[in-house]
Amino acid sequence: MEPLRTLRAIRRPLMRTRSAPQPWTPRSVVVGLAVLVAVAESAWLLYPRARSVVLSLEETPAVRGYRLAAGVGCFSCHGPGGNGGTKNPGSEEGEVPAFGEQTQMMYVKDEQDLREYVLDGAPARRREDADYQAKVKAATLRMPSYRNFLSSAEVDDLVAFLRATSGQILPDEALATKGAERAAALGCFACHGPLGAGGVPNPGSFKGYIPGFWGADFDELVHGDNELRQWIAEGGIPRISEHPIGRIFVRRQVIKMPAFAHGHVESPEDIDALMAYVRWIRAGSWRSLARMAAR
Repeated sequence: MEPLRTLRAIRRPLMRTRSAPQPWTPRSVVVGLAVLVAVAESAWLLYPRARSVVLSLEETPAVRGYRLAAGVGCFSCHGPGGNGGTKNPGSEEGEVPAFGEQTQMMYVKDEQDLREYVLDGAPARRREDADYQAKVKAATLRMPSYRNFLSSAEVDDLVAFLRATSGQILPDEALATKGAERAAALGCFACHGPLGAGGVPNPGSFKGYIPGFWGADFDELVHGDNELRQWIAEGGIPRISEHPIGRIFVRRQVIKMPAFAHGHVESPEDIDALMAYVRWIRAGSWRSLARMAAR
């Protein structure tokens, strides 16, 4: 019995040292919430693939067309982003044409021409021309036919991308027209996509790409003209840059929005013009101009 008494004597003090659960204090609640936020924030930062599932990734026809053009090999011949530069020995021009304004003015009569270039390598009016046939035969690189490889919807997306890169869709209002010219000169479309369609990859950013001027992404990032002016002039807005999670993504994204008011624009009127151009794109009136230009 002596060993049993000894064991009880040892356990009794141990049992007395167990304290009752302490009530939650305001300080402990704050600390607990901070830990939860830190864990959630770390998971959000470390798993971009999870973000891509949870978030609604915005797409436009032009963005889908850009991605499709990359996937089916358009940029292999027409150059990165369709900007040209690929040599084509034996061709009349000496290189494969770019997708830009000059090319489309020279070779594209209307939207149907664009569709036939994609589907059959050239419009029927050119394919049936003996001189054109001879030029194609002499060239090393020849435009393929995608008729049996693309769906109707995919052709629509490619045409939307080509129209956006054409440089032929401009506002008829003077201030917005100036904004379009300044946007091109400042390189806005290199980051925000053709005609501000968005979708250019940006590692480390909240959604993984640079938002465009259309749709829900813009609505979330820009609440009114004051914030639009701040984005253009200062490269950001306090609502996001001072947010505890928002500022993390602002710091870590690879491509950052420039502050155009600091040495990039000639006058405050330039910012007014850029704002007018963005508002014109968002109003959607350019869609009717695109249809008119295609006639």
